[in-house]
Amino acid sequence: MPDFLLELFSEEIPARMQVGAAKDLERLMVGMLTDRGFLFEGIKAFSGPRRLTLAIMGLPAEQKDVREELKGPRVDAPQAALDGFLKKTGLTKDQLKVETTPKGDVYMAVIERKGRAAPLVLGEIIPEVMGKLPWPKSMRWKAGDPVRWVRPLHSILATFDGEVVPCAFAGIKSGNTTRGHRFLSSGEIVVRRFEDYEAALKKAHVVLDAAERAEIISNDIKQKAFALGLEPIDDVGLLAEVSGLAEWPVVLIGTIQDEFMDVPAEILQTSMRTHQKYFSLRDPKTGKMANRFALVANMLTKDGGKEIVAGNERVLRARLSDAKFFWDEDRKHSLDSRVEKLRGIVFHAKLGTQFERVERIEKLAGDIAAKIGADVTKAKRAAHLAKADLTTGVVGEFPELQGVMGRYYAQHDKEDAAVADAVRDHYKPVGPSDAVPTEKVSIAVALADKLDALTGFFAAGEKPTGSGDPFALRRAALGIIRILLENKLRFPLAVSGDLLTFFADRLKVALKEKGVRHDLIDAVFSLGHEDDLVRLVARVEALQAFLKSDDGANLLAGYKRAANILKAEEKKDNKTFTSEVLEGHLSESSEKALFAALGKAKGAIKPALEKEDFAAAMQQMAALRTPVDAFFDGVKVNADEKQVRENRLNLLASLRATLHQVADFSRIEG
Repeated sequence: MPDFLLELFSEEIPARMQVGAAKDLERLMVGMLTDRGFLFEGIKAFSGPRRLTLAIMGLPAEQKDVREELKGPRVDAPQAALDGFLKKTGLTKDQLKVETTPKGDVYMAVIERKGRAAPLVLGEIIPEVMGKLPWPKSMRWKAGDPVRWVRPLHSILATFDGEVVPCAFAGIKSGNTTRGHRFLSSGEIVVRRFEDYEAALKKAHVVLDAAERAEIISNDIKQKAFALGLEPIDDVGLLAEVSGLAEWPVVLIGTIQDEFMDVPAEILQTSMRTHQKYFSLRDPKTGKMANRFALVANMLTKDGGKEIVAGNERVLRARLSDAKFFWDEDRKHSLDSRVEKLRGIVFHAKLGTQFERVERIEKLAGDIAAKIGADVTKAKRAAHLAKADLTTGVVGEFPELQGVMGRYYAQHDKEDAAVADAVRDHYKPVGPSDAVPTEKVSIAVALADKLDALTGFFAAGEKPTGSGDPFALRRAALGIIRILLENKLRFPLAVSGDLLTFFADRLKVALKEKGVRHDLIDAVFSLGHEDDLVRLVARVEALQAFLKSDDGANLLAGYKRAANILKAEEKKDNKTFTSEVLEGHLSESSEKALFAALGKAKGAIKPALEKEDFAAAMQQMAALRTPVDAFFDGVKVNADEKQVRENRLNLLASLRATLHQVADFSRIEG
């Protein structure tokens, strides 16, 4: 079957947009081909600095004939509804059929389309796909032309089975030519198929695949660093970005002047990464940052890159001079003296200034420290200083270093080591791969910082929505959950109902990778008195293990049967059965046995839960399986005699209440 090749060639596409654009191109093309009845064997999208490429393998040469029926409005619907349907289908009213349905007579449109040659269909699809690409930012580059694109578009390469697919977008007609590297090649390259295309680009100094470019960069940095006795500091994000900046990546090594090496490594690394896209290197023996850096050029030179390196070293010298200036100036003022300046920084219009926030965090950190056994004085001192580095020059230039710089300044001021570490660590964890603080003073401040944000923003009505979380409250909640669980801290959250529900939702996310069922978390949370996450997770894990057993699965089935009966009968009687069973009205042996088993279980489950012996609580529930099964096998719940019937329904209510000591079984799936 024939193959299809599409390349959209333009001026430089911002690196951060390339991968997303390639995915969008693939998604849109797949959707439109599928809508038109095309199936194919494979598809792959590529992105680079100046081109987006799509290769589709095994695309049929002809479109299948299509016949579809579309339901329209009712025959008595307003004329506007009918007009809209006719416009959608391209038919006239006389061409519609009328079909009788349970909801009345409706118009039906039968649309038959004869299959067409694939190039004709592709020629229609390509401009539509290009017009729908959702660029984060786009531009107009032709006067009077409303068409927008991320950067000025130069050419469209479109071939099917080696022949050009005729189409046009923004006045640019498709063809079978492309261009190679901007400086290392010249002239047009004629292409028929993907195999020719990829090979021709490589000869023209263009590596098409971003993953291949990233691998080249990574391997070359490692080899050149190794030759110097060094190793690269891993930076996956920078590698992905730089692989989108160079079509023919060439790694070069530069030197950092010694005068800058007394500046904290985090400042040097951040400055080089943010402004220059350089990779930092370190000495594997000491773990310290080395006075060398790796840069990625998009050029081969006769001098082996010496002039490029020299130019980059000059630029870096100016950048690091600024960073060193901020570092030296910041240390002229103590961190404590900067706290007062937080009065001039608004945290949020409804939540006051950063100074007012620090006051709240300081008090909360002290309270938390007392509960978890941390040094209260140190926790409050760390909280007092935690946000002060926001007023420094380095953090003003590199906001991502907040906390990190606070620790350096606290150390310079001779603050206690635990206080300095807490200033750095109170933001942690900042992501799923980031470690949580483990020292108790740091834990107290980190929890206080996140709890203050959550309670404050929830009270201010700034809750996360499905489309946005501008204050990173989901991350804050996940951070609290990880801190508590990974440190096995017994700390009640003591938050309001809607915020506790928010924590429950985040807990599901946090435990999903561990295979913990979300419905069991709901079942335990819904009891309404559990905000000790360590205890809650232990209970959920014990419940999950129990439900995997035969006893657990059968008891759950028995519970659901009982719950369904109770739901129906309570609705019929307009009352709730309260589990007050009259023992004297029990006549059948199986209901007497269930009554006795429930009495024993009810008396044993509560103390087991109080002792947090969840295994024992599950054993008590397991013992109910046999009498529950026997009850349903041998007893007619809806007996003819009213007292007997209500007594048996109360017995089922007793089963419900007994199990609900452990979890709300009505929320358990299966």
